[in-house]
Amino acid sequence: MSRFDKKAVALKYNAEQDLAPVVIASGYGEVAENIIDIAEQRGIPVYRDDSAASMLCMLEIGTTIPREMYELVAAIYLQILKTASQLQGAPSPVPARHETAPQAAAIAPQPNEPQPGEPQTQST
Repeated sequence: MSRFDKKAVALKYNAEQDLAPVVIASGYGEVAENIIDIAEQRGIPVYRDDSAASMLCMLEIGTTIPREMYELVAAIYLQILKTASQLQGAPSPVPARHETAPQAAAIAPQPNEPQPGEPQTQST
């Protein structure tokens, strides 16, 4: 497993302040694991998609996502909203126009974690 196998990006979006979601954390290997752990500990939704994580990891921290990625990130936020609605038992997973997207999301690849006891490689 190379150091690029685990990757994660954290986005934040405040509709009142941001034109588009902003990359607030990004990394590979152990850094990616930390991003995911922090998100899960704080109740921030984690969306798992390897190609999305790969593309978003190319952006620098503090960068507003470019227009070319609006559709990708909108699909991520929509899926997060659908999942949240399903968990809450809401009838409609699609938000009304006046609702805002989640304040933060972490994007990571699908879990292909080694089973306990399997050797793991760490990046240095």
